[in-house]
Amino acid sequence: MEKIVITGANGFVGSNLTKMFQNGGYEVIGIDRKDLRDTEKLISIINESKAVINLAGANIVNRWSDEYKKLLYSSRLDTTQAIVEAISQCETKPDVLISTSAVGIYKNDKEYNEENIVYGDDFLAKLGKDWESKALEAENFGVRTVIFRFGIVMGNGGALSKMLTPFKFGLGGTIGDGHQSFSFIHIQDLIKAYFFALQNPLQGAYNLTAPVPTTNKGLTKALGKTLHRPTIFPVPEFVLSLIFGEGAKVLTDGQSVVPKRLLDAGFEFKFKTIEETIENLVGER
Repeated sequence: MEKIVITGANGFVGSNLTKMFQNGGYEVIGIDRKDLRDTEKLISIINESKAVINLAGANIVNRWSDEYKKLLYSSRLDTTQAIVEAISQCETKPDVLISTSAVGIYKNDKEYNEENIVYGDDFLAKLGKDWESKALEAENFGVRTVIFRFGIVMGNGGALSKMLTPFKFGLGGTIGDGHQSFSFIHIQDLIKAYFFALQNPLQGAYNLTAPVPTTNKGLTKALGKTLHRPTIFPVPEFVLSLIFGEGAKVLTDGQSVVPKRLLDAGFEFKFKTIEETIENLVGER
């Protein structure tokens, strides 16, 4: 039985991937913090694995104190550094390392793909660039490396579950004027993309987002329509700034991103639009 190794296996994405790989006949081994501090054990876990999937990282939606910013960095870069170092010492190296990044790496002024790039110059963009650079060091040891730049992952859990409560009570609305971009992906398409990356010679960075990005207003409209609830209560940006400080940028700012490289590679999305995604996840069964 081929072995898949996952950091962050207990998170929303990690738990969904674990079920998918187990159902596909793979043995899945999660790496915890203790393993990351024990180089010899980490090498033994990764050795002879089919793939290493790196999802570890502290929750980005939070109040960004200076201390929390350090945690956002260390939880991503230190984990990735430990994995790359272990890979370098494995006798039988994994076929592929699939590491994570986010669309926050891009500037938010227009639509971008992986070949038409202007990187942002804020904290999130710098974090993404440093995280990707660290993961790509695995290529120095002959390991095919894929970076998936996540949009907002939509599924029965994660970000969507936090959005639903006010809408169910008729208190949903846009954040600010709602014009900020919202790039997303359905959890089922995300899972399919990981299988696709195992089975095809993908290499480098890929946007893991639906082909048709929307805006916060588009998301709000889709939620209101599917739940049959009004969407007349906008959330002022200053309220989120009071709660999250600089971290409010995750909610009040957004990138418009399309998955050109995945589409060019022949990947087929099941859920291309926000309307299809919301209807599938929260529509009447």
